[in-house]
Amino acid sequence: MSERGRPADGTFPARSRDKIRHMKNLFDIEGKVALVTGGSSGIGLMIARGYVEAGAKVYISSRKKDVCDAVAAELSKSGTCLAIPADLSIEAETVRLAQEIAEREPGGLHILVNNAGANWGAPLADYPEAAWDKVLALNVKAVFHLTRALVDSLAKTATATDPARVINIGSIDGLQTPSMETYAYSASKAAVHHLTRALAKKLAPRKITVNAVAPGPFESKMMAATMDQFREFILADSPMKRIGEPEDMAGIAIYLASRAGSYVTGAVIPVDGGMSTTR
Repeated sequence: MSERGRPADGTFPARSRDKIRHMKNLFDIEGKVALVTGGSSGIGLMIARGYVEAGAKVYISSRKKDVCDAVAAELSKSGTCLAIPADLSIEAETVRLAQEIAEREPGGLHILVNNAGANWGAPLADYPEAAWDKVLALNVKAVFHLTRALVDSLAKTATATDPARVINIGSIDGLQTPSMETYAYSASKAAVHHLTRALAKKLAPRKITVNAVAPGPFESKMMAATMDQFREFILADSPMKRIGEPEDMAGIAIYLASRAGSYVTGAVIPVDGGMSTTR
């Protein structure tokens, strides 16, 4: 035996080997069941792809059935992905989606990612009532309604050391004043951040964590027009001088869904290269 308690042959004691195996599995989500709303494009697709490739069974949901089915088929080349189309701006549709998940997964759901969202930009003088109705219905109300509808399914999989997870997708526009006139969107994302804290407190006794991710600029359908017009400005304004990559979003989502993130709840985590945190 060496002076540090390591055998002279250079091997690690069994207890140390167990710890190493545990650390290697710290970010493992293989075998977990996840639902990602808005999972057919943008940030939702980044997360869904990351989960599928990490070995989770992933359901994606979006309004357009043909798109949802096509994306699920593509992701299934790397693992297991299934589509359940739904218009989550309608409460009855959130209930239907939750019921279908419960029927397909009687053992329960491990991970819910509330990502489906809408944006609307217009000058202050012209900002329409319809913008508030559309954006708040999908970005805030749907998060509440779907989470509530799936609490029992999430609780079935939850344990003290590996709770079920709810991950809400907010935005850095809910943390800082946006540069564009997206009044309903930025207000809705600030609401999502605070709703996350309220749900985290309520659901902690049921061993369900609730956290929010606040993305900065990523390549997505929602950001396409902004990127086309302001890419150079965004790059110049970013402390890390780059746009977010799909792996950046998949990484935070896997962390929050894995054993590594099991003691984190009620947090709002910016993933923006420092744009909202270093000014």
